[in-house]
Amino acid sequence: MEFLVASAIGAMTAGGVYLLLRLRTFPVILGLALLSYAVNVFLFSSGRLAIDMSPILSKYGEASYTDPLPQALVLTAIVISFGMTAVLVMISLGAYLEADSDEIDIDQADLDEDAAK
Repeated sequence: MEFLVASAIGAMTAGGVYLLLRLRTFPVILGLALLSYAVNVFLFSSGRLAIDMSPILSKYGEASYTDPLPQALVLTAIVISFGMTAVLVMISLGAYLEADSDEIDIDQADLDEDAAK
């Protein structure tokens, strides 16, 4: 089970880094979202992968339970990453509407054309 989760985290991280290195804004936003999902799964798995265990201690003295702190951290991280993704989409949409292109790189020729106007 641990190998499967670690492989999924590695694949999501590799995919996120690959998308971050693209030259368009939409794949960069998807790469950031994929990286945030990888971090969320990593945080969730840091609380140990426990199956069929309660998230709190029971009054019967059962010693096995799931740590609720990583679950709370992941829930908070999901909300924050969703908000930041919405902000990035709005910023990239505004940049696209202003520049009529969603390319990230800026050439010196483009800067010279803008200075001539």
